[in-house]
Amino acid sequence: MSSDEKPSAPRSLAEALRARDDASLAALLRARPDLVTPVPTDLTQLATRAGTRASVVRALERLDRFTLQTAEALAVAAEPAAYEELLGLMAGDERDAVVGAALPGAVAVLREQALVWGDDDRLRLVRTARELLAPSPQHPSPTGLGPSVREATAGMSPGRIQEIVTAAGLPSTHDPVSAATALAGLFGDRRRMDALLAGAPAESLDVLDRLVWGPPYGQVTAEPGARLRWLLDRGLLLPTSPGTVVLPREVALHLRAGRAHRTPEPVPPAVEPAATHRPQMVDAAAAGQAYTALATVEELLKEWDEGGPAVLRAGGLSLRDLKRTAVALDVSEPMAAFWVELAYAAGLIASDGEADERYAATPAYDEWLERPAAERWVRLAEAWLAGTRTPGLVGGRDAKERTLSALGPGLDRSAAPEVRRRVLALLAGLAEGTAPTAESVLARLSWERPLRGPQREDDLRARLAGWTLSEAELLGVTGRGALSSQGRALLGPAADRPAVRRDEAPPAAGGADSAAGPGDRLPFPHHSAAPAATPLAPGPLPAAEQAVASAAAVRLLAPLLPEPLDHVLLQADLTAVAPGPLHRPLADMLGVLADVESKGGATVYRFTPGSVRRALDAGRTASDLHAFLAEHSRTPVPQPLAYLIDDVARRHGHLRVGAASAYVRCDDDAMLNEILADKRAVALRLRRLAPTVLAAGAAPAALLDGLRAMGFAPAAESAEGDVLITRADAHRSPPRTAPEPVPEGPPVPDDTLLSAAIRAIRAGDLASTAPRKPADDDAAQAPGALPRTSPAETLATVQAAVLTGEAVWIGYVNAEGAASQRVIAPVRVEGGFVTAYDHTADEVRTYPLHRITGVAELADDEA
Repeated sequence: MSSDEKPSAPRSLAEALRARDDASLAALLRARPDLVTPVPTDLTQLATRAGTRASVVRALERLDRFTLQTAEALAVAAEPAAYEELLGLMAGDERDAVVGAALPGAVAVLREQALVWGDDDRLRLVRTARELLAPSPQHPSPTGLGPSVREATAGMSPGRIQEIVTAAGLPSTHDPVSAATALAGLFGDRRRMDALLAGAPAESLDVLDRLVWGPPYGQVTAEPGARLRWLLDRGLLLPTSPGTVVLPREVALHLRAGRAHRTPEPVPPAVEPAATHRPQMVDAAAAGQAYTALATVEELLKEWDEGGPAVLRAGGLSLRDLKRTAVALDVSEPMAAFWVELAYAAGLIASDGEADERYAATPAYDEWLERPAAERWVRLAEAWLAGTRTPGLVGGRDAKERTLSALGPGLDRSAAPEVRRRVLALLAGLAEGTAPTAESVLARLSWERPLRGPQREDDLRARLAGWTLSEAELLGVTGRGALSSQGRALLGPAADRPAVRRDEAPPAAGGADSAAGPGDRLPFPHHSAAPAATPLAPGPLPAAEQAVASAAAVRLLAPLLPEPLDHVLLQADLTAVAPGPLHRPLADMLGVLADVESKGGATVYRFTPGSVRRALDAGRTASDLHAFLAEHSRTPVPQPLAYLIDDVARRHGHLRVGAASAYVRCDDDAMLNEILADKRAVALRLRRLAPTVLAAGAAPAALLDGLRAMGFAPAAESAEGDVLITRADAHRSPPRTAPEPVPEGPPVPDDTLLSAAIRAIRAGDLASTAPRKPADDDAAQAPGALPRTSPAETLATVQAAVLTGEAVWIGYVNAEGAASQRVIAPVRVEGGFVTAYDHTADEVRTYPLHRITGVAELADDEA
């Protein structure tokens, strides 16, 4: 072939893929990762897999709105379609310059993803995509167009077609096919159609106006009126079934001025700003919320420290337990579900696996508590960003009408991480400190990933986007609606630079002549790599890059978080005020010694007899508590508080409760008499065993609670008579891993896998397409058939190939019984084995001769 000759046009998708270079194949496999799982044996199998319904549906669902509109236009165009025809369908008769400038990129994306193949003069949509997008009575096209004249008249009687042709002013023909062709030619001719419609009654034109943008079907009576009869007589409406008529596609396109869509959308809607703040204010607000998030998660885990709620039989929290958690955290139930699910996603809580299964903190929670606050926040943010569990679904119902519960099954939505990252990426594309309107974010996401078919009310992606905006604010990824510096850093380097988008390229100057055509747009040979489609979101970062991004977020957030304090302010009303976050040992001890009364910028603790007794039960003495308060208070210890501690300590342990079933002993028999005389003790079933001992029918724990409710301060004792110290030892689950996100389809292959896959596909294609010398056996010449030769002939041919150094084609059956074709260059034959360089695997391999079904020589020009 001379350099001036143009390569022949591909006759199939497999041939089009065969003409691509490795970079273009890699782009295809990266855009459609389901095609590489498992790795196809050759390009023919790759093309077949790319045309399967499941794969095509997945590819169509990942197109942006304009690219999908381009595919929909190709589905109603001729097969094959020239680029100029497609341009007319998209840009209309007036050749919209913006649409014309964006169309080459959309076609390039469809080519890259193997949804379209062929040169510009013969564009073909893959068959499955055409079936999905082409109009039919059962599945109307998104374009609103109906069937063509040829399709609509397929079942019509020849006589009726001739009547229509004559009424339309055309000469009669000899057969229905030519009649339908002539009628379609009339409807496609702008000048003749204008002349035909100029004589139409105004009422008839009103009927066409109602059908022109779809749906194209209408109902008629057995005796249609004059306005419908005029249209039916001339074929401007064609019957499809009794009582139903349709507007032919050619007529609709004329009335639409050539457009397949009422409103082509070549440019994505802009994300509109709602408010602009100083970046420092945004970061400060986000940091404050990040601190609140840490405090909320810690408070939640403290509530569950000694064993949390029971696990439902079907899994998850009961509605009652969720309400209790919401009350304890002082938040709404949806917010409580968010915090519970966030802690679960971060691996901080799990079920304990006991017979009486309950939720509890994991050992990872204790490790998490020991880390600096900024690192703790980053772990929560990473878990939220990558997790597929969706707290917003809690309280809803699944497909079987079962209520979805927090921590229960059915909450995973594989699209959640992608939507979260894309929403944050859109915020990162705005100027620092700018908060977007929620409506514009949803509109942009809808353009980037439109729903095929009628818009459903239950648009999960729109709901995920709305939840993302609110959850990011709760977590401190955003502040005042704008992306914070730490949130931007968490997304990685890609969030700091704007992406080059094909849909934002300005149209060329020059008015109408600037509409891109085959001669004035960037060349895109069918074998080269296409520009990538606008991604919905950057994918999850590789582990190493995410570690760098997380470290950057920690550095940015750490200076903004308040420094922990080592002191409180004691007040005379038995309260203590913590003016900020406290060091952990101080906070833990104060949480035992006092009850939290209010939270906020400053936390107020209240000392009560019960809280002081709790500290004494934990093994502290009165002197320990006095020393602790004196050390950590910036104000003198108030006298009422000192008296409270001494009074509770004096009475603490005066009564002793142990296990018989249970007993009470006390050196003061008058106090035991007082207990026996108290009516509130009836439920405890007490009786005197000795002057200083009472036996009880209640369990020790119930006896302790009952006596405390009566105003006493009993202490539990061991079998040896020692006071039991009831420290708040946390109940922990066994070591658990955080829940794995549920992936949305196969993962995008990395460069190493892509390189190996393409090498294997190329090698397999070489084996399957290498020309062979003609064989006498016709069966051996059948496509995909393995060569068949006798063992002696196989051995002789392989030995000859060793001497000549030529490659041969073999059929091989492995130990599992899988048959394959291979092109090998034999190097050595001995001991019943042939050692050869396998072009299919691109490596030297050894094959048992008895597993080779046959061998054939390659054609001379390929040897």
